[in-house]
Amino acid sequence: MSMIHTSDFRKGIKVEVDGEPYIMTECNFVKPGKGQALYKCKLKSLIKGSVLDRTFKSDDGLPAADVRESPMQYLYRNGDNFVFMDPDTFDQPELTEQQLGDTVKWLKEGLVCNITFYNDRPIIVEAPNQLVLVVTYTEPGARGNTATNVAKPAIVETGAEIPVPIFINQGDKIKVDTRTGEYIERVRD
Repeated sequence: MSMIHTSDFRKGIKVEVDGEPYIMTECNFVKPGKGQALYKCKLKSLIKGSVLDRTFKSDDGLPAADVRESPMQYLYRNGDNFVFMDPDTFDQPELTEQQLGDTVKWLKEGLVCNITFYNDRPIIVEAPNQLVLVVTYTEPGARGNTATNVAKPAIVETGAEIPVPIFINQGDKIKVDTRTGEYIERVRD
């Protein structure tokens, strides 16, 4: 396993701390008046999401995490598992709902997701930031209700429920931000 020395520390590198992968979210170089230079770093766990504050001396280092990212296409649901396919190798890993987290509510056949692997085990599944989805069910809006910022619930083709403006109808295509679950705009064909 390769070591990353403090001189190579920067935001975005992936390292291993106590056998767990972390991403460096912040790294500040501090040179006190006396003594050795220090690196004050914030590290975010790629598995748990917890944040560590650590200080390293200039001659320290951390092992590089065996992390790789790969785009994979969602194929279908197989019982309680979700089957993806690597477009290069045609491998078809099956992931559980727990591994997918909130991404499960945005899955539709053919969707390409970015999957992060740690030691060849999937740990993070990210859907594209924005998706165009069809509204499969929503109550009709009250005619004449023109109040601003009035929202109603809508179910989209993936089964997710999101608040939409009152003028959105069943069958409309809408753009959704998958990170927040918010409506962005109506899409016209």
